[in-house]
Amino acid sequence: MIALAGLVRLICTINKILGHIFSWFTLGIVLICFTVVVMRYAFSTGFVWMQDLYVWLNAMMFTGIAGYTLMRNGHVRVDIFYRPASTRRKAMVDLLGFFVFLLPFVTVIWLYSWSFVMRSWTFAESSSNAGGLQGLYVLKSFILVFCVVVGLQGLAMVGRSILVLTGNEHLLPEDLRYEGN
Repeated sequence: MIALAGLVRLICTINKILGHIFSWFTLGIVLICFTVVVMRYAFSTGFVWMQDLYVWLNAMMFTGIAGYTLMRNGHVRVDIFYRPASTRRKAMVDLLGFFVFLLPFVTVIWLYSWSFVMRSWTFAESSSNAGGLQGLYVLKSFILVFCVVVGLQGLAMVGRSILVLTGNEHLLPEDLRYEGN
């Protein structure tokens, strides 16, 4: 069980690091968007690649931090039953939720997007906008990044649930334990 707790901590640490790195994209998005607006309305000029850039950064940010958001319970959830539940019930719901919802969801996205992303890499796809950014294939790869970070965090949730259900939640640091009860 100590190895399982270590694996949960490792996955959560990876997603924390990614969450902190990709959260800085917000600043870049705001600065680039501000620059685009000022250039357009104050100087009547602009660059298509800059417009592409802040949209692409936004997409990379949201797909890159999806695992971190799941770790922090930031995704939409029907809390009417979950929030007041006991720790054991939360663990059972998370365990069932992973196998019934999260794993099939991530698997379907991965399977359907793999050829889409690989085709993009094959053609070194770029923006369809004239004067847009090169490297659209990198952006499309973030669909797979999404699957990996959410899937890994789902595995961490399974590990945490197993630790709770076997009475070993004490092996996890305080910030990775279930809140409440």
